[in-house]
Amino acid sequence: MMSHPISSRQTALSLRVVGLLAVLALAFAGAALWAQVMGERGIAPVAATGDIEVYDIKVDVTGSSAEDAREKGWAEARRKGWEKLGGPSRSDSQLEGMSSAIIIEREQIGPRRYIATLGVVFDRQRAGQFVGGKSGGARSAPLLTIPVLYTGGVAQVYETRGPWQRAWAQYRAGESQIDYVRPAGSGGESLLITAGNAGQRSRIWWRNILGKFDAADVIMPMAELDFEYPGGPVVGTFTARYGPDNRYLASFRLRADSQDKLPQMLSQAVVRMNRAYELALEQGILTPDSSLRQRQTIPGWVSSLIAAGRDALNPPAAPPPPPPEATETPGDTPAPIETSIPVQSFQLQFASPDAGAIDRTLSSVRGVPGVGSASIRSTALGGTSVLGIVFTGDEAALRKGLRDAGFSVSGSGNRLTISR
Repeated sequence: MMSHPISSRQTALSLRVVGLLAVLALAFAGAALWAQVMGERGIAPVAATGDIEVYDIKVDVTGSSAEDAREKGWAEARRKGWEKLGGPSRSDSQLEGMSSAIIIEREQIGPRRYIATLGVVFDRQRAGQFVGGKSGGARSAPLLTIPVLYTGGVAQVYETRGPWQRAWAQYRAGESQIDYVRPAGSGGESLLITAGNAGQRSRIWWRNILGKFDAADVIMPMAELDFEYPGGPVVGTFTARYGPDNRYLASFRLRADSQDKLPQMLSQAVVRMNRAYELALEQGILTPDSSLRQRQTIPGWVSSLIAAGRDALNPPAAPPPPPPEATETPGDTPAPIETSIPVQSFQLQFASPDAGAIDRTLSSVRGVPGVGSASIRSTALGGTSVLGIVFTGDEAALRKGLRDAGFSVSGSGNRLTISR
């Protein structure tokens, strides 16, 4: 039986086909990566303020019009919220003056009827003298928060805009003892922080990630949703974990009667998660892992080689002549004692009507002498955003530097408010 040799034309054609397939594979891979980075994802977290917040206030009122019913509903929400706080009797106009925002959890508006579940935010400076709010306690170190969602056998964090990420982004953590560092999850953050990172054990890797977000440690609130059938009841299993070793802290289960009530269930889960982390903080469990603060040590023989190389490149200069001996007199004063300059973390709150205001403020703060690093902690366009900085010096030096940069500074401690 005779065999026919493959012609050079057939060989060239085969190579072209293989090359074309390789180019198409690379193109598809690049398109997938581009979609992962540049796709629509990311939810900016609300700013964490020290205001007094009351949630889950149900109202059902009627009025002469839809707008009148809504105004009456908001007034009733302020009264009910004030009663929950145990405040003294105040008129509707006084309560309106002390409230800074109405949070709409759910609402139904009819021609003359308003049914809603609302939240009320009272300004602490105006209402704090009547109601104390939550008592202050020890506050945690900045903790990078990675909300992991399991549904349908798939785990996700920032790959898409998920309901668990949204619940954490919308959580108002002003009165919490936990300093949550909540990334928006946009751009490259969706590649940097994934569900698989929850099992990452490398301290070097975690130090790099935590350094990017100015955090001291990591917590991983996890949610697993089980849908009984499309649109039907949803059972959620929630687990609080923390640290680079993914340690278990607490778990609980909640149930929503329908998929429409899923956001409410997730909001309740976030509140319970916060309580679990606060309890762990009070018990001394939620403390930053000491291994995350350690630098990788270099073996002694490597240090010796480095030192020898430096000496070869930079031979020591001739020693200077000894200074003349000074005689001590009774009037001599002792040499000043060198003191170390403290390095502290501060949070700066500022009004952010648009993205340009955020960029300008960030650029100006980075130019203040002593500011080592500055990054956005939370973004609220049209509201108040929070900037986290590391500053070499005390609070007075930071205030002076900010004023020299054209800012007005208010507040005290590690939380300051700046404006122009």
